[in-house]
Amino acid sequence: MSEREVSSFWDHLDVLRKVLFRCLIAWAVGAMAAFCFKALLFDLLFAPSRDNFISYRLMAWLCAKTGWQSLCPGSFQASFINTELAAQFMTHIKVALWAGLVVVSPYLIVQLYGFIAPALYDQEKRHATPIIIWGTLLFVLGVLMNYLIIFPFSFRFLNNYQVYEEVRNQISLSSYISTLLMLSLLMGILFEIPIVNHLLAKAGLLQAETLKKYRRHAMVGIAIVAAVITPTGDAVTLMLVTLPIYLLYEASIFIVNRTARRETVRLRDGQSPKYPRPEVQ
Repeated sequence: MSEREVSSFWDHLDVLRKVLFRCLIAWAVGAMAAFCFKALLFDLLFAPSRDNFISYRLMAWLCAKTGWQSLCPGSFQASFINTELAAQFMTHIKVALWAGLVVVSPYLIVQLYGFIAPALYDQEKRHATPIIIWGTLLFVLGVLMNYLIIFPFSFRFLNNYQVYEEVRNQISLSSYISTLLMLSLLMGILFEIPIVNHLLAKAGLLQAETLKKYRRHAMVGIAIVAAVITPTGDAVTLMLVTLPIYLLYEASIFIVNRTARRETVRLRDGQSPKYPRPEVQ
């Protein structure tokens, strides 16, 4: 390795250190701000545990309009307990860290993209921007779907479920918060399926015909996954979960097909880059 390459390596490492330091500072500021708004933060988190939550009211309205009284959620009451001395304080810190990360995530994305952008082709930069935007939007949609549909109805069902009438449910604070955060993260990642399929298609590893061939298998798998993460037992909730995930699969077919056509046109027109990757200054 030449002296110039060694110098360039340490320069890049120093730039990365500064980027990571700015990201950590922004995260710390966001977390401290979230920590200070404890009442608002936990009102949002515990809203699905109250019977006046917006999703329950919408379901009740739908039942009143359609006459499906058997699906009407009705009223319920959840009871929470804490069995560890420092659990509430540690939960406050954990939730504040996650909330702070969410709040400053646009800034973090901009900082990380600014670090890798000089090493990208102009064409790759044009593709990276919509991928980042759509990836962020899909992740947010996945989190909202969990917050408004999956977690509320799952929590309501499990909170009211009893194996024996003398055994009453008292939900622990850590169990409630951990389940909500975990499902939100999983649904956010699940909604990234179209982005992943686009990248696989761009790399020539996935074709639309393959997705079409296994459409029925995917439908069965999606229904099974939806039944597992929404153990409410009613068809309406199952459909509300299954339909968006299946639409993501259909959207993936469209995206993969479009990506393959574009790649074919690009290669046919000889637009594949033959020049070396730009040097990062």
